[in-house]
Amino acid sequence: MKFLGIDLGWSSGSSGLCCLGWSSQYLHLLDLDRQQATADILSWVDNWVSPTEPAMIAVDAPTLIPNATGMRLPDRLTHQYFGRYHAGCYPANLNRPFAQRTVEFGLSLERLGFVHTPAIKPKQSGRFQIEVYPHPAIVHLFSLNRILKYKKGKLAQRHSELTKLWQYILEVLPTLEPTLNLSNSPASPLHNLFHPEIPTTGTALKVVEDQLDSLICAYVAAHWWYWGIERNWVLGDTTEGYIIVPAPVVEHRGH
Repeated sequence: MKFLGIDLGWSSGSSGLCCLGWSSQYLHLLDLDRQQATADILSWVDNWVSPTEPAMIAVDAPTLIPNATGMRLPDRLTHQYFGRYHAGCYPANLNRPFAQRTVEFGLSLERLGFVHTPAIKPKQSGRFQIEVYPHPAIVHLFSLNRILKYKKGKLAQRHSELTKLWQYILEVLPTLEPTLNLSNSPASPLHNLFHPEIPTTGTALKVVEDQLDSLICAYVAAHWWYWGIERNWVLGDTTEGYIIVPAPVVEHRGH
């Protein structure tokens, strides 16, 4: 089983891409990439997942938008549950300039056989897609009291917050279940990612931001497949749109 995370550029921006593989009871990082055109993103998907291969794709973008105006149900729910963490999501409706691109991307995945899956049996085999949102996932996975503010603000602050995210990924995800094996061997995609440290220029920082967001997306895909509803929240449904968020990790420690 493979887990693909796509931090989709909602309009014309580049998209962060991550592929995790499940083997020997561990998740392994197979690829980190960044592409811009939808055709190139779909080619990347085809490269990592053959037409008959099972996989879960987690997309950070509103791929189901039933409402012409206003805010979707899952958007409202992120503000209800995560507003105090500053993690309410951007409202989506069909009149937004990004709507055509994000909805069409979800339809493109459906044509490849990846069905929306707001309900799943743990470790079920198939070709699935889900919508995810990294900010609340990061809050719950790493037991934070607010989001990491690496997307906006002064460059120094963004660099500091993104460095924190990287440290959490390195230190916490290998301790959770499913376990992410991030051994930094020369064969690992991490080996030449940004050593010795996170870059300090704006353009290079944005590349790493997109890639780390996609890694979080891919991990959420694996977490949903591994646990299903037992340790994940489903905000919404296929009729009004939905977002999958891991349940708070602190609820499960020691169990």
